[in-house]
Amino acid sequence: MLRAMVKEIESTSINYVKQKIDSIYFGGGTPSVLNREEILLLLEAAHKKFSISEEAEFSFEANPDDLTSEYINTLKNVGVNRLSVGIQSFRDIDLDLMRRSHNAEQALKAIQDAQNQGIDNISIDLIYGIPGMDSLAWKENINKALELKVPHISAYHLTFEPGTVFDHWRKKGRIFPVDEEESLKQFDILKSILKKNDFLHYEISNFGKLNYFSKHNSNYWKQVPYTGIGPSAHSFDGNERKWNISNNNKYINYLLNNESNFSEREILTISDKYNEYVLTGFRTMWGIDMNQIEERFGNNYVKYTKEVAQKYFSKEIIFNGDNLKLSKQGIFLADYIIEKFFLEDNIK
Repeated sequence: MLRAMVKEIESTSINYVKQKIDSIYFGGGTPSVLNREEILLLLEAAHKKFSISEEAEFSFEANPDDLTSEYINTLKNVGVNRLSVGIQSFRDIDLDLMRRSHNAEQALKAIQDAQNQGIDNISIDLIYGIPGMDSLAWKENINKALELKVPHISAYHLTFEPGTVFDHWRKKGRIFPVDEEESLKQFDILKSILKKNDFLHYEISNFGKLNYFSKHNSNYWKQVPYTGIGPSAHSFDGNERKWNISNNNKYINYLLNNESNFSEREILTISDKYNEYVLTGFRTMWGIDMNQIEERFGNNYVKYTKEVAQKYFSKEIIFNGDNLKLSKQGIFLADYIIEKFFLEDNIK
């Protein structure tokens, strides 16, 4: 797999490779299975192919049980300066329910060990809407994160995806989703507590202190070009999307045999680009900018955007000059609102 990924890095032909790279992100799986030599193998290939800024944000996803003191030291020595840790909850009862491999004690220790070794740019994932976790328990989870002084929190609602064990248990009556009112209450609690503690709600699921927003994810939402390496990875250069096949064996065989059909590509139409701008922009605290829409897509798209916003969402969207962003009520309806703006064809 690693040799195949190195081959993909070497063969990357996207036209922005000469630009300075300001973000490296090891994630989308469990990169903490890699040892020092394996991480360096990928980094060496990346440095040969790309011009990487000395101040680049180097994020690394890890589960708490993988973050031993020794492994944290390894990550720091290879240049990792930001950790994204899948805490999910600081309560063992929740972790058992979600079948997580770590416990609450390991979660706490992982964060403390990283901070003791000088990595203070840490993001943690927390899950709300967990069956059996009431608002009081949710507050305790948030406060535990604040006690640890982590500067970034990503919060997601527990989902019952088809085919998952949670969906199976739901169908069997072993578990029941938290009702919508309680879910909204828990999200409100999260926003309120974090706001009082100087966190900015800069994206629907993400909260960060000033200067601690995820540079990598912010680039996604601002539609900065990126290259993805590995099975299922996506790339974007502003005009074209590329996505790799998800089958590991096929990916490896294609790359090691110098075959080029390990990925598919799509040239984006103007309406595709507009849809993606609306999708990513409305998710953030910056919203969407009419000046950018006019510059990138033309005045007819500006008229269309304002018409949809005024017709359907006078309460859900905040109008501030040339800027539109979701209101407090709008955040809860984000997917529905964004879909209303989508276009199938270019506006002439």
